[in-house]
Amino acid sequence: MVSRSFGRDKRLLTSRQFTAVFDSPTGKAPGKSVLLLARENGLDHPRLGLVIGKKSVKLAVERNRLKRLIRDSFRLHQEMLAGLDIVMVARKGLGDLDNPELHQQFAKLWKRLARSRPAPQARPEQPLADGSHA
Repeated sequence: MVSRSFGRDKRLLTSRQFTAVFDSPTGKAPGKSVLLLARENGLDHPRLGLVIGKKSVKLAVERNRLKRLIRDSFRLHQEMLAGLDIVMVARKGLGDLDNPELHQQFAKLWKRLARSRPAPQARPEQPLADGSHA
């Protein structure tokens, strides 16, 4: 089971990590006033980065509220997102939504992003390993 914490290892921290997701996203999930971009990271846990600019959400209080809600929603849904680097980009109007509506919208986006992932390819070593146990 994945821990539900949101430590440093679960965050995108450097501009290089953000740029990698922006330059070559393998998954996108557009929503109302928000865009999710994702890329495989080769790790066993997901990482999240947030882009919430002053142009999109004017008041710092609203930007901070959105960050809290996004992080909380991410913590609760991170098991289905393992192995992804995700950047959430806020657009105009996101700060106008109330908390329950935001939680519902974020849950839909996480599920849509998890569904849009390419299915893992079956490796040739796996059938050999099963056959050796028989």
